[in-house]
Amino acid sequence: MGSEDFNSDSAADRSTAGMAADRDDPTGLRNIMLTMAYDGFGYRGWQVQPNGDTVQARLESAIHSLTGETLRVFCAGRTDSGVHALGQVASFKTQSKIAAGQFRRGLQRFLPPDVTVISAREVHSQFHATFSAVRKRYRYLLDDGYVSSPFLRGKVTTLRQRLNVAAMQQAVPHLWGRHDFRCFETQWPNKATSVRTIMEATITRIPHWSMWNARGGWIPTDPRAHEDLHSPLICFEVMADGFLYNMVRAIVGTLLEVGTGRQPPEYVQDVIRSLDRGTAGSTAPADGLYLMHVDYPDILMDPLADIPPDTYRPPDAPPPSPDASSFPEK
Repeated sequence: MGSEDFNSDSAADRSTAGMAADRDDPTGLRNIMLTMAYDGFGYRGWQVQPNGDTVQARLESAIHSLTGETLRVFCAGRTDSGVHALGQVASFKTQSKIAAGQFRRGLQRFLPPDVTVISAREVHSQFHATFSAVRKRYRYLLDDGYVSSPFLRGKVTTLRQRLNVAAMQQAVPHLWGRHDFRCFETQWPNKATSVRTIMEATITRIPHWSMWNARGGWIPTDPRAHEDLHSPLICFEVMADGFLYNMVRAIVGTLLEVGTGRQPPEYVQDVIRSLDRGTAGSTAPADGLYLMHVDYPDILMDPLADIPPDTYRPPDAPPPSPDASSFPEK
């Protein structure tokens, strides 16, 4: 595939290419948004590290190979080592004339198979993958089945005892709403504020995907007591306006205290009121955590939108330094 394939604009691309940069960005750079998925099992997280392979390093290398530019990419949430993503969002500004929609195919040529660009589009110059996000959704997968599937290694957190999901479901509503969640933050404080709003949180059992099941499935002939023999997977999902460092994994660790019977459902409310990380459960492993989706203001999706300068730039948060050492989420 020659470079001309990536420069052949569609009618839509021709109508916007360069116009957005001319209107609002004095540098003349185009702003590209990527939606990505990756298997975090073999990576030291998103952010570039001096001593390990990272998703950001792979993506920036691919951009350099495609465009010849050396630049820094920003993301919605800097996932930790071993954490996965189905809907990570990244953004970067470029001088390249490659049609926005062609960045997906072009970058994928230079990325490993465990990192996928789902889509690429040009967005408004004020769009920033980190600072423009208004909501994020995470998923955490647990497996309390009798037999561990080898196909789920590194993709779920496997437990040695069954969980009482009904009790965990009673505990989840205590998470809803606006609270100071420092009780779920590792090494507080890492952010200007630990107050966040959780809009949705659910936990439920789901069955194994049938393609993983041989005849007889994963159920032994002499099973121990279990809520649902055919649904060994447990899915926790949470959506909020932002997350603190290790927040989702600390919430899961706290729910596990309820699910194993060591604490009642009201324990979650007591933990939040305590404002003390020491009262919460342990930090659950990274294996089962997925960044699912990130929401942004619709107007920023339009590269030609007429937006007053600095409307969407946080007054107290300039774009982060390439060497910023602030903690990631999760």
